[in-house]
Amino acid sequence: MTVPRLPNPFARRLFLHRHALSGLSGSAGLNGLASLIEQLGFVQLDSIATVERAHHMVLFARRPSYKTAHLDKLLSRDRALFEHWTHDAAVIPMAFYPHWQLRFARDADALRGRWQRWQRHGFLERTEAVLEHIRKSGPVCSADLRGEAPRKAGGWWDWHPDKTALEYLWRSGDLAVSERVGFQKYYDLAERVVPDTVRNQHPALDESIDWLCAQALARLGFATPGELAAFWATVTPVEARGWCHDQAKAGALIEVEVEGADGTHRRAFARPDVMQSATDAPEPIGRLRVLSPFDPALRDRNRAERLFGFRYRIEVFTPEAKRIYGYYVFPLLEGARLVGRIDMKAHRKEGVLRVTALWPEAGLAWGKGRQARLEAELDRIARFAGCGRVEYLPGWLRDTL
Repeated sequence: MTVPRLPNPFARRLFLHRHALSGLSGSAGLNGLASLIEQLGFVQLDSIATVERAHHMVLFARRPSYKTAHLDKLLSRDRALFEHWTHDAAVIPMAFYPHWQLRFARDADALRGRWQRWQRHGFLERTEAVLEHIRKSGPVCSADLRGEAPRKAGGWWDWHPDKTALEYLWRSGDLAVSERVGFQKYYDLAERVVPDTVRNQHPALDESIDWLCAQALARLGFATPGELAAFWATVTPVEARGWCHDQAKAGALIEVEVEGADGTHRRAFARPDVMQSATDAPEPIGRLRVLSPFDPALRDRNRAERLFGFRYRIEVFTPEAKRIYGYYVFPLLEGARLVGRIDMKAHRKEGVLRVTALWPEAGLAWGKGRQARLEAELDRIARFAGCGRVEYLPGWLRDTL
């Protein structure tokens, strides 16, 4: 049987459409924002605010009317979202909560052994005391729970027992994030945060595996079992392979050859109507957009390189002398192409968004039209970041590396 081939231009269009990057989200109000997050599946949270925090950048790239306060309203006031983990901390539609029961159980098992080995703080003995404190006193942040051990300044390896217990109770589902103040999480009992209608649902294992794999595929358009497993980072690769096999046997999935930017092909699974879906996917608008380094379209760096020919690595943890581009460099999307990357920072006290460097992709001319589109986008970004103007440092337009 001949395996269908999905040409690269169509694969890009389908992928960008599923990631809400074909056009702009014009739906007004909080309901429109909630629908956008549901389309994406989740939005990763990150504290770095070189221009604005990553989760806000992800939403602004798709929704120019987005206001940062709206996300907090959906999370803290309306309880339309909850905060937990996929591959990292993220905000997730509350309707998905029942399938996180599987994640809670798996995190509890994994962290119980891992943190006991790594930290040896006896945090498990503190869990009931932490729960009792929250029952009586209400929501807490980690600074409210000092325990008896002295606090240290450092990473997770320096967590005091109550902080470790707090995180464990959140990851295992007994607690939920009730709000963030600044970027500080406040935790409360899950029953005070999560509506009973979703909290009391406990899907069977096979039901959650089916939901997680099917919903990952719906957002990717085409995927390998490993990519399906990585999307929510909850099902295992073995479970994802089994799901693909069963779905293909039932005729609900087919294999396709997806063409990469370099002309090579790689097999993936897709729904039987994938060719029609790719044909029907709209051509992305030509507007130039700044993407977050944690944008869901770029989260899988290897897939982005295969599909777009764009090699991207974040260099936050790379020593400065070894960085190729910079500490926190933003990819630039224009239509269906990633056309470059830009190093910039919002200096809010000065009211200026300062551009240090921009590197066009190899073989791409940075002409007047593209520069005009960049300037229009940076003006929008500057206003979003609370800056009144954009400043370009001398030598900002760099040669392709």
